[in-house]
Amino acid sequence: MTRDLHLTGDDAADRLLSEDDFALLTGMLLDQQVPMETAFAGPEKLRERLGGLDASTVASMDPEAFQAAFAERPAVHRFPGSMAKRVQQLASVIVDEWDGDAGAIWRQGDPDGAEVLRRLRGLPGFGEQKARIFLALLGKQGGFDGAGWREVAGPYGEEGCKRSVADIVDASSLLEVRATKQAAKRAAKK
Repeated sequence: MTRDLHLTGDDAADRLLSEDDFALLTGMLLDQQVPMETAFAGPEKLRERLGGLDASTVASMDPEAFQAAFAERPAVHRFPGSMAKRVQQLASVIVDEWDGDAGAIWRQGDPDGAEVLRRLRGLPGFGEQKARIFLALLGKQGGFDGAGWREVAGPYGEEGCKRSVADIVDASSLLEVRATKQAAKRAAKK
């Protein structure tokens, strides 16, 4: 699956996300309580610190050593302990259930959008909203064309919207998505 993602503003981080399914899934997992570009730059930080980034290596690492790599400054996430644990849980599921191939989640068996959403919701740290956003990212920028993906991605699948990371294609669209999110937060506070 060919992707040309521009989510972080860092060429190396975006290249890794474009080429590596586990890195992209990990970036989505990290996308909470930190800016989007920080979350999606996390896999590249891990790759640099670990000398590579694959699900088997992450799953089999000593948890304390992995957490130390996660917490090294600048930290991969503002909550390095809990997020390191969650990334290792994700890696274990990828190894145990998907033979170490994160992309099998959306490719194995030619699944439709509803099946991919179901598979994503079964991953550690992927609730309903995160799963729908990731499905929209796959559909809009990742070449996934399973039947019905837009419908099951909900509002994140809408064409032309600037609602989530699925809609970021450059620095300008990042600002648009950020403005949409800030407006939604302000509206929720009223």
